[in-house]
Amino acid sequence: MHSNNIAETAPIDLLIATGNVGKLREFEQLLSDLPLRLHSLIEFPHVVEVAETGATFAENAVLKARGYCEQTGLWTLADDSGLEVTALDGAPGVLSARYAGAGATDEARRLLLLSELADIGEAVRQARFVCAIALMEAATPPPKIFTGICEGRIAHAARGQGGFGYDPIFVPAGYEQTFGELPEAIKQRISHRARAASALKAYLQEQLGLSA
Repeated sequence: MHSNNIAETAPIDLLIATGNVGKLREFEQLLSDLPLRLHSLIEFPHVVEVAETGATFAENAVLKARGYCEQTGLWTLADDSGLEVTALDGAPGVLSARYAGAGATDEARRLLLLSELADIGEAVRQARFVCAIALMEAATPPPKIFTGICEGRIAHAARGQGGFGYDPIFVPAGYEQTFGELPEAIKQRISHRARAASALKAYLQEQLGLSA
């Protein structure tokens, strides 16, 4: 039986609705100081995958949070995030994870994006990472939504071994290194996911009666 009041049950069992190891590790680090027992979809191999059919990051996050919450009975956190490149009219956007086709590797997606920007000069390589996090409290709709944005630009080639996805080709504003090169501590402070998670943490701290 799950309580509708987070302050009544601590630590809380919270499902991070992802099988992406890199994304899971980021959330574990971002939420490590809260009284939560984190779970991932890896622990629930029999759940039915929730299709990301939304037109926005927030819509996809809500679809996943609600779908996996209903299947597991756990409080569920789901995010949808991606890269919006100005010169490509906001692409790859909500298709970021499926850019270059289903089953394509991170490297294949990066190479495709770089090839599409091959003739685009430094001054017009602006881009931004967007993250929407939805928190579905068991049996307590509607979900809470938290959003984070990190502005930057696309590098001319992949640099660095850190992070995952498009990190090695994204240079955040105010820095010369890509997310693949920057120390993890800096990424955890300025990334789109960190900013959305910061808003989420503030909400959870308030609900748990903890000081910020």
